[in-house]
Amino acid sequence: VQLQAYGGGFVQAGGSLRLSCAASGFTLDTYATGWFRQRPGEEHEGVACISSSGLSTAYADSVKGRFSISRDNAENTVYLQMTNLKPEDTAVYYCALVAYPLDVAGMRRLRDRAPWGPGTQVTVSS
Repeated sequence: VQLQAYGGGFVQAGGSLRLSCAASGFTLDTYATGWFRQRPGEEHEGVACISSSGLSTAYADSVKGRFSISRDNAENTVYLQMTNLKPEDTAVYYCALVAYPLDVAGMRRLRDRAPWGPGTQVTVSS
């Protein structure tokens, strides 16, 4: 049972990337899912989250209007489309099952004592 985040890379400011979060060993469609990121030297912070149905989403103020979270339950995958990327978006990005209610600022992993997976590195150059 695991989630794997991938799709990161190196882009110039203003560029775009789409991250994917694929589940294996279970189905995602009964869980809210969120994206977190960790900048160098900082704690993990919530970026965006989406309800199990996909009908409700929430975003950190820093990414509103630039990032879009979506899910394809048939593909057992959650996505994070990132546009107009800025150097301050540089971080390792992680996905996780998260608790309701959807609240990015206080977003909590369902397995909040579990170690973080490898994540996917996003680097934005100025």
